[in-house]
Amino acid sequence: MPIMYNTGEWFNVQPDYYRKVELATPDWPIDLDLEYMQVVAAPYGGPLAAIRDATKLVPVKGTSRPMIRIFDTAGNEMGHISWSHGKLISMGWSDTEELICVLENAKVIVYDMFGNEKESYSIGGEASVIKIVEAKVFQSAAGTGVAVMTTSGRIFLKQNSSKTERKLPDIPNSNTNCSCWEIVTEGRNSYCLLGRDREVIKLLHGQTVGTVIANLFEKPHDRIIKISVSYNHQHLALYTNTGLLWLGSVDMRQKYCEFDTGRKDMPLQIEWIMNTHNADADAVVISYPSYLLIVNRNADRSEFPYDPVMFLVAEMDGVRIITQSSHEMIQRLPKCVENIFAVNSQLPASYLFEAQKKFEEKSYKSDQYLSLCRSDIELAVNECIEAAAYEFCPETQKSLMKAAYFGKAFIPSHNPEEYMRILRILRVLNTLRHDKIAMPLTYIQFSHLNPDVILSRLVFRKHYAVAIQVAKHLKLPESWILEHWAYHQVMHDQNDNEVARKITEKFKNPSIEGISFCNIAEKAHQNGRDELAIKLLELEPRASLQVPLLLKMGKFERAVASATQSGDTELVTFVLLEIKKKMMLSNFHMVIRQYPLALNMYKNIMMQSSRTALYDIYNTEDDYKSIAEYNFKNAIESKDLESNLSIIGNSYAQGKCTVEAKLCDDTSRMLKLQKTLFNKHNGAVALNGLSIHDTMLQLLNLGELKEVEKIKTEFNVPDRRFWWLRILSLAQKLNWVELENFSKRKKSPIGYEPFVEVCLQQENTREARKYILRCPDKRKVYWYMRASLYEEAIDCAFEQRDLHSLYELQTKMQLLRDQALLEKICNFIAILQARH
Repeated sequence: MPIMYNTGEWFNVQPDYYRKVELATPDWPIDLDLEYMQVVAAPYGGPLAAIRDATKLVPVKGTSRPMIRIFDTAGNEMGHISWSHGKLISMGWSDTEELICVLENAKVIVYDMFGNEKESYSIGGEASVIKIVEAKVFQSAAGTGVAVMTTSGRIFLKQNSSKTERKLPDIPNSNTNCSCWEIVTEGRNSYCLLGRDREVIKLLHGQTVGTVIANLFEKPHDRIIKISVSYNHQHLALYTNTGLLWLGSVDMRQKYCEFDTGRKDMPLQIEWIMNTHNADADAVVISYPSYLLIVNRNADRSEFPYDPVMFLVAEMDGVRIITQSSHEMIQRLPKCVENIFAVNSQLPASYLFEAQKKFEEKSYKSDQYLSLCRSDIELAVNECIEAAAYEFCPETQKSLMKAAYFGKAFIPSHNPEEYMRILRILRVLNTLRHDKIAMPLTYIQFSHLNPDVILSRLVFRKHYAVAIQVAKHLKLPESWILEHWAYHQVMHDQNDNEVARKITEKFKNPSIEGISFCNIAEKAHQNGRDELAIKLLELEPRASLQVPLLLKMGKFERAVASATQSGDTELVTFVLLEIKKKMMLSNFHMVIRQYPLALNMYKNIMMQSSRTALYDIYNTEDDYKSIAEYNFKNAIESKDLESNLSIIGNSYAQGKCTVEAKLCDDTSRMLKLQKTLFNKHNGAVALNGLSIHDTMLQLLNLGELKEVEKIKTEFNVPDRRFWWLRILSLAQKLNWVELENFSKRKKSPIGYEPFVEVCLQQENTREARKYILRCPDKRKVYWYMRASLYEEAIDCAFEQRDLHSLYELQTKMQLLRDQALLEKICNFIAILQARH
């Protein structure tokens, strides 16, 4: 069994063991004497605030104006507040480590831990009219609340800064003053317990008058002078003027014990010691000047002499004690620690711990101790790991983890995850407990807060390097920590180039993900440092993050450049619509014309929404081609093309679009000609809007050959087109004589196959035969077959020795079953084949 390894500070309050853990001794400033101070400390090893106690006489050095000084647990001053807001009634800490100060006029001022004012609000209502005599800062599921008692004995309660205040029920028979009071929270609801004479009054929201609970004590007393609620608001302690202590449940239905302390003086504080293993509470710590008393549910006690003045801080797994010369924690001894280190312990973890020590000493007794715990070796290993987590001394932690490491070698397929997890957490806890960090957290507190909250508190204290190392060690993201470090650099370093260099240097590590230079740039902008903001934005690779801040800063041209470089059309559209609202139109056009993508996107947008704006941009750019197209589209939609053609043609000409300008001129002349012809024929034929081709065809059908030839000459219509139109017109009118005469007038520029085609379209085989004879020899067989002149086709194919055409005709005759022509084809094929 191990000797007394770290049991010197253990003490027994039957039937349980408790221990005093010595934390880092605070190094208070020379001018700070806690005996004359009012002190409030935040839980979870948070900061504490001290102000001179106005009820105590003390020589004043320097200014007489009150000052709130804020320290960490190592005694380092973090900030101070020169108090000039009126009479301070009470102070307290929020769950986010903000100092809450309640004034006599019901005003509440909130400061951060460095003494910077963050916000203020009022309890309001009657509380702000009548002066306040007492105030309590409390925690609930809804946040940090404030309760105040007025001079008239009324209680007003505000759950958090955003909630409205509530007036608690009247105190029954309120002629007698209450001697003490406390706030109890149940979930998101809170109520008040008051001590008056020998009774407790419960003020629950929703009731008209409070509920009186009497006869809680069996022994005689005059009045209840102290009320204390446990950290989890499940247990209640009452203290009387005769030194009687009552412990029970908060609803006062269950009484644990009634204990006579034997003291007549007023206790300074009463706090419950919470159990480390569950959410229960077994004992209370009562502080008196120079004396500390611990009483448990079984009415057993333990006592210690102490410094003349001490301050108790309730924690979720114990009570911290702060004095001028010490900082300690009293907590219920964890069972796993007791199993290992208790004198004459015969449990497996104790044997394993001793076996490892003997193994280091190379003693044969190691095997003897190991044999005593081999059957429960896994339980022993787990208890050693758990006990190490509860220890504050690094040497004890190492010894326990060595024992666990030694023992797990004898466990087949042991999972090392818990061992490694506790090892990582212990390294973090030891770092946090160092004097430079001064956050003496326990393992239970660390697990409750979770690493993210711990990192946030380190960052807020500006321990950036430690926070990054902790994040790496616990395998958590570190990018947001670097961002906060960058915010700090932006706020305090006035050299833009140096800040940009430092930030770039820190953020260049490719393993760091999620870094946003834009967030830092926005901080720089908020701080009035736009040049630095732009330098930082240039480092941001994501245009979607750059652009909104550039717009906010009024750097419109940079925003357009960034959006267009990204190629994101939605982002470009967003930028264009935003800057158009904020810039003069001429300046806006000057900016976007430098960026083709932005310019084209803007044109597309305006085409859908504002054609006038589209014309403005064309006009600004001297884009005559686009102006012409714009006018052309408008003319088409307004059905007023003729009157606008000259304007459209001029725009095309200015844009050096000669073909388009010529077309506009031709179209204009054609429209005028069509109108003249329309009037000439008294509206018998509609020509307006027809193409030159269709106009000529219509005129040919009307017999206006001279007009057609005039159009041909005026509009340079090719002969080939004219001949086609002429033969189509003649064929449609079945004017075969004129068609034949036309074919003989001069050599056809389109050949004579079109003549055959138009004759066949009109099913005139006789006329078609005339023109087939004038077709090229190699095309005659084809046209004879088209005209169903099979005998002529056979003779022509034979003359041209065209076996392929003969075979094709042979197939055709077989389908038509023309035996005579089939025999003729077969003879011709045989003759041609014989010649070959």
